[in-house]
Amino acid sequence: MTEDPFVVHRSLLFTVAYEMLGSSADAEDALQESWLRWADVDRAQVRDPRAYLVRTVTRQALNRLRTLSRSREEYVGEWLPEPLLTSPDVAEDIELAENVSIAMLTVLETLGPTERAVFVLREVFEVPYGEIAEAVGKSAAAVRQIARRAREHVAARRPRVPVSRSEQQAVVERFLAALRTGRLQELLDVMAPDVVLIADGGGLAGAARAPIHGAALVASMLALPGRAVSAVWLNGAPAGRIEIDGRVAAVSLVVEDGKVTRIHAIANPRKLTRLDEPAELAR
Repeated sequence: MTEDPFVVHRSLLFTVAYEMLGSSADAEDALQESWLRWADVDRAQVRDPRAYLVRTVTRQALNRLRTLSRSREEYVGEWLPEPLLTSPDVAEDIELAENVSIAMLTVLETLGPTERAVFVLREVFEVPYGEIAEAVGKSAAAVRQIARRAREHVAARRPRVPVSRSEQQAVVERFLAALRTGRLQELLDVMAPDVVLIADGGGLAGAARAPIHGAALVASMLALPGRAVSAVWLNGAPAGRIEIDGRVAAVSLVVEDGKVTRIHAIANPRKLTRLDEPAELAR
């Protein structure tokens, strides 16, 4: 069983589905549906099991994404991706870490289902256009056009200047230290003046239902004592885990020019089930 191509490539398949869906639970469902289809396939007719499985998972994730896109329109407050606990080793693959980051997954959420599938397969996993065409049911020429539009869309919304891992880690550590003390000025010092806080409570945890803009307002909301703050690695980047009165939240930061420019705070308990065991991600 351990030699089955599905088992061999499971981490890759999970990563594809998670990149498309932004949810580990939905990614696992897509993998389960793909496994059932793989179990009925005549393996002798499959020349490239890896490519075949990626196409299969893409189709299942795409079907699920089209359904989820409707339900997410009714989501209470802001919707953010589900954070995954990852080992620091994931950050060694810079492209993988960037593409599974909470910031990138949030940008991908603004793409249509087919655009997202094409972008993920082409830009993240370097799948040939012909194989993507088979997966999404489009011509290769159409896929090239979709890929171009998706790249432009993402480029206009992703962080302007990439930062080094060491700079990211240093700024995150300063931010978490300021959270621990609850000191207003320390928070102000580490945040950009136009910082934005986006919180996801899903109606199940206390969270602002619209983005909060500006360092003064964000700092006043965060400068509260009595929190247990710890550093963790989420989605291939240094991040924070916060506990207060038995409630947990995961915090992911966007850093530019040595300052925090965007804070993603996920408090929806249904999205915090993967914070105890590192996820296996692969390209």
